[in-house]
Amino acid sequence: MNWFEDKRRFGGLIGAFIEKATKGYILNERERDKYIKIDTTKGLWTRCDSCENMLYVRFLKQNKRICEECGYHLQMSSIERIELLIDHGTWQPMYEDMVARDVLKFSDEDSYKNRVIFYQKRTGLTDAIQTGIGKLNKNLVALGVMDFQFMGGSMGSVVGEKITRLIEYAFKESLPLIIVCSSGGARMQEGTLSLMQMAKITSLLQFYQVRKKLFYIAILTYPTTGGVTASFGMLGDIIIAEPKAYIAFAGKRVIEQTLRQKIPDGFQVAESLFYSGLLDLIVPRTFLKGVLGEIFELYSLGVYKESNSYLF
Repeated sequence: MNWFEDKRRFGGLIGAFIEKATKGYILNERERDKYIKIDTTKGLWTRCDSCENMLYVRFLKQNKRICEECGYHLQMSSIERIELLIDHGTWQPMYEDMVARDVLKFSDEDSYKNRVIFYQKRTGLTDAIQTGIGKLNKNLVALGVMDFQFMGGSMGSVVGEKITRLIEYAFKESLPLIIVCSSGGARMQEGTLSLMQMAKITSLLQFYQVRKKLFYIAILTYPTTGGVTASFGMLGDIIIAEPKAYIAFAGKRVIEQTLRQKIPDGFQVAESLFYSGLLDLIVPRTFLKGVLGEIFELYSLGVYKESNSYLF
């Protein structure tokens, strides 16, 4: 009895010490992050998510973040994707002054307001998407690029509004539209307000594509899930995906628990969806700009053009 009692007390002391030390560390880290801007470019080496091979960051960036060993496409920032797709010196960003507001006063381990500030300092972005216009192989396009590094690319009010205004601008100027998707879905910290963005974007795309016969290309990257997949991610006139991109609405574990069935591996990978007819093309990152250029060249030579005078 005494031995068990001593062991219980000793374990309780250790547990209390670890908990206190962990809390102090977390608080210190949070206080530090409030005042220090985190530099995400530091680090000479990284590991491939597929083959786990060690990669030299400098060579990885030169190789468009594609693993030299297995060809796996690692995640890219929105800035890197813009540099990849848009001709040098032609990018004109739009609606950069939009920032999220904590309307619901949401708070879990930290407040939503503090989380937004943290990711703004970490990424240098105001929210999870960059929008603007630029030339792709001398073709003027409207481009939106989501950034998974900002709160998992989650779609909140700012993301929805920036995409909506980009579509409106492309509508007025009769520009083709490209949206590069990389998102975990709707932003839970904004509740129903984030879900409303799906309907808002989808309804405007209806006018853009059906009424004015303009051209929209959706590019799905790793990962594209949730409300983005359920709305504008799957509404492109042409839907392109990167190799082995994870594309889904609900995750594998959620599906298995709901249906009580085992889901095969690779069920939600781009190659499986392409085989099922949900995608039009799977294009490696190195060829993406060239493929888009050829598509826009064919589009510009199209015989059928709709008159826009009666719209709106």
